[in-house]
Order: sequence, then C-alpha cells, then structure tokens
Amino acid sequence: MSAVVTGDVVAPTSTPRAFLARWKTPIALGLFSVIGIAVFVGAAHTGTSTFRLSTGTDVIKLPEIAVPTLAATIVLSILLVAATVLAVVRVRQGRSTFWLVAVFALVFLFDFLSWVATGQTIPVPGLLVGAVSLSTPLIFGALGGVIGERVGVVNVAIEGQFLAGAFTSALVASLTRSPWAGLVAAMIAGVLVSFVLAAFAIKYLVDQVIVGVVLNVLVTGLTSFLYTKLLSPNINTLNSPPRFERVEIPLLSQIPIIGPTLFRQTVIVYLMYIAVAAVWFALFKTRWGLRVRAVGEHPQAADTVGINVNRTRFWNVSLAGAIAGLGGAFFTLGSVGAFQKEMTGGYGFIALAAVIFGRWDPIRATFAALLFGFATNLRSVLQAIGSSVPSELMLMLPYVVTIFAVAGLVGASRPPAASGKPYVKS
Repeated sequence: MSAVVTGDVVAPTSTPRAFLARWKTPIALGLFSVIGIAVFVGAAHTGTSTFRLSTGTDVIKLPEIAVPTLAATIVLSILLVAATVLAVVRVRQGRSTFWLVAVFALVFLFDFLSWVATGQTIPVPGLLVGAVSLSTPLIFGALGGVIGERVGVVNVAIEGQFLAGAFTSALVASLTRSPWAGLVAAMIAGVLVSFVLAAFAIKYLVDQVIVGVVLNVLVTGLTSFLYTKLLSPNINTLNSPPRFERVEIPLLSQIPIIGPTLFRQTVIVYLMYIAVAAVWFALFKTRWGLRVRAVGEHPQAADTVGINVNRTRFWNVSLAGAIAGLGGAFFTLGSVGAFQKEMTGGYGFIALAAVIFGRWDPIRATFAALLFGFATNLRSVLQAIGSSVPSELMLMLPYVVTIFAVAGLVGASRPPAASGKPYVKS
C-alpha cells in the first residue's frame, strides 16, 4: 500500500506511479547527502570559515563565529545522512516530510557555506537582508499564483504582471514624484493584465497556460517598445521615479540578525509581510476563502449551493494580478530605481515554481520564495568576498535550486482539483 501526500494529509493508494512519487523525497535527500559527502568532505579545504553576525549599527554586538572547515563539513554531512534516514522512516509510516525537508535544506546550506567560505568571512546580516529584498517580488507573485490556482485558474502570466507593474510604477511615480502613486498604478496594471487572462480563460475557455504565455510575450514586447520610444529618450522626466527609503522599526530593528533582516526594510517589504498574513487568514479563516477553495476544488458543487463560479474566478484572478503588480513595483520603487527592458529576469516563472513547491499554501509558498531569493543573493555575496567557486556556477545557483526544489523535494502532492479547468454551467 502506498500513499499520496496532499498538504499534511496522507491518502492511501496502490498505483505504482504513486508509490514512486511517495519515495521521491527520500531519494532526493539521499542524492543530496551523497553530493554533500563527496564534495564538502571529499574536497574539503583546510582552514577556518568565519561568520559575521552583527552590523556596524547594531546596539548589541555578537561575536564572529569561526569554525574549522573540515570538522564542520564532516559533522554536518553526518546530520544530512541522519535526516535522510529519518525521511525514509516517516515515509514508511505514511507521515509528512515537509518540515524535515526544511531542516535538511538548512543543514545542507550550512554545510555548503562552511565549505565555500574557507579563509573568508560571510556577513550573515547582509546575506539575509539581501535575501528578503530579492524574495519580496517572488512572494508577491507567489501569493497571486496561490490565489489564482486556489480559485481554479493557473496564473502563468505572473511575469507579465511583474513587467506591467514595474513599467507603470516607474512612469507614474516619475510624473507625480510620488512612489505611493506608482504603487497604486502598478496594482492597476497587474489587474489589467489579469483582466485579459480572465476574459480569455474563463469566458472564452482558451487554454490558461497558452493565454498566460502569450500575455508574457505581449507585455514583454510592449514594455520594451515603450521603453525604447518613450522612457529612454526622456529619462529625467519619465524614468527617474523616487524610491521608497528604508524604514527602521524602533526597538525591533536593534535585535541582532533578526532586526536588520526584517525590520530595516522598505515600505513594500512591510506590505509583503501584511499581504502574506492577510492572504493566509482570508483563504483559511473566512467565508471568502471557503468559497474560493470550493470553486477551485469542486466548481459544480459550489454552483449547486449558489456560488457564481465564473464571477468568483474572474474577480479573484484580478485580485491576484493586483498583488503581483505590487511585486513588479518593487523592481523600480524599492530596488533598481528605474525601469529597464525585461528587468524582471524570469522571476514570474520562479514565483510560479514557489507556488508548486509551497503546495498552494501562502505560508509555504513564502518560504519557498525566500529560498530562491536567498540563493540569488548568496551568489552575489560569494562573489563579493572572493569565493573560489566558479562564477558560472554562481549564475546557475538560483535556477538549479528551483529545479531541484520542485522536481526533487516537493514529494507527491496535487493542486486544487479544478485548477486549469474551465467551468461551463450545465
């Protein structure tokens, strides 16, 4: 007897395919353990890896931690093997391995950092601050993806919503000299892209994935054209938006490590915190969330009890677009400070991967997005400290993490039953 894990619920099944899917997570952890032993222990450097835990402005200063590289990699690799064995035991018992995977990922990360930072010092607060910043658009996009799929529409157009939000926020904020006006404009731009997705996917029953891909191409081409013809010749007036400054939360910002990471951020990051909590609460604790999940799981039953399925889908896809538009605004109002062609760099697709890795749950999708943002910032930090890891490998790191996370660590799971399926009232 085998089982398919849906969230933390284990449903029995007997198909060979489900049996293989059930064991995917322990197999993936085993492969990572072998890689850890072969690389981090077999090719271990002699020396010391140093981790700096405080910034110059912290009230409470934590001492630097120096660890012998070889000893650290041996101990951490043993822990990886132990976690793999525990994963095998939990799968045999039919129990969830989600949090075990999270612990495994942290241990693997420390193992990697200990190995790669030999003779160097890693600034931990800077690494984490950058990770949160880079994860912010991913989290907004993942929240939009979760809402879309929970209501039955696959939002492949997140990349287009990012670009539309980035372009519009830069233009409007430059004209009004108000980043808040740019933020609102970005949400409206995301909604407009979602309107097109909803109209074709819900009303005209066009394949949702095809519509999303076409919208991404359309918005990419349109914003690139307008940048070349409109923004580029008028940079000072149309592409110089004021950015949100970092805001320190009193007292909280002084907590070592956590303070600089979470409470010395821009307004958009603080809005992201609120959005994550609000979407989770609304989806699982309110009548609206119950209706959304009912439409995504069993639209015919929802229709039977009086819920207008297509209208519910239309407005919630629009809401998802508004949230993704906020993610697009981060690129211009919270990070770069000006719009550039194709500046989102495929983040929309990574956000969609975070939705899958997070099993269509806002909190889990947020952690998945943080993982991908951390991998991206880690590349920059390792290059800055002069790590011996080849730069080509560093460029690949975020995308390798995405592939392995979705393909190897998700385990057996299923999306909402009606996700991607148009509904025709009988």
